[in-house]
Amino acid sequence: MKSISQDQLSNILSLLESGHSTRQIASLTGLSHMTVSRVSKKHFPTLQKPSAGCPSLLSDTTLHRAQRLITTGKASTAVDVTKTLQDTFSQPVSTQKVRRGLKKTGLKAVVKCKRPFLSKCHMKERMDFALSHQYWTVEDWKRVIWSDETKVNIRGSDGKKWVWKTPGEGLSSRLVDGTFKFGGGGLMIWGCMGWDGVGYASKIDVKMDAKLYVFILEDELQKALGTGVKLLRRWSSSRIMTPSTPQKRLKPG
Repeated sequence: MKSISQDQLSNILSLLESGHSTRQIASLTGLSHMTVSRVSKKHFPTLQKPSAGCPSLLSDTTLHRAQRLITTGKASTAVDVTKTLQDTFSQPVSTQKVRRGLKKTGLKAVVKCKRPFLSKCHMKERMDFALSHQYWTVEDWKRVIWSDETKVNIRGSDGKKWVWKTPGEGLSSRLVDGTFKFGGGGLMIWGCMGWDGVGYASKIDVKMDAKLYVFILEDELQKALGTGVKLLRRWSSSRIMTPSTPQKRLKPG
């Protein structure tokens, strides 16, 4: 290293302590950048180098506010966040920059899950149900019959299906997922189960509504009760539990 005077060394150390970069010090002192860098490494080995590039327009405070907008539901997308925070920026900021900032906070974009809509009334009913049954024993739950309906597809899921495609490849059977009209792609089934096993399955040919559901409970379920299957040997004091109807008393037939 080129020898420097004690005054120059003291000047460099003073500038480093005040937060100047090595290039700024080299420009101020007239010494080479390499000389200043070696002094910095020798006397300040743990000195953190300033980040390269332009300083971020999104401060920690802005990122925290953006995160709060998302987590509180006041904004759903990076576009919404950008529009809300635009007045805090000194210059226009792209949505992509906001998106990168949200990822920096630990958030990530995902597809919303589809679930049945729950109103405040629904939520209260479910909370009341949970509180009223929180002290049930195993023997109590053994007297419960659980029922629900489901769709069985013939050709896989109704969701998206991905496939690899070569550039310029034309349409072919490999790239097409066949569909059926008029319900030909699957069928709806109602079923029930209890502590001791499963009950009968009932095919549903029309749209499920309250009238049809009551008919199933009064007809198909009663048929299962009448057969004396092991599932329903406790049927005289059973309850029917479904996702849509928290509880219904089952009367002996």
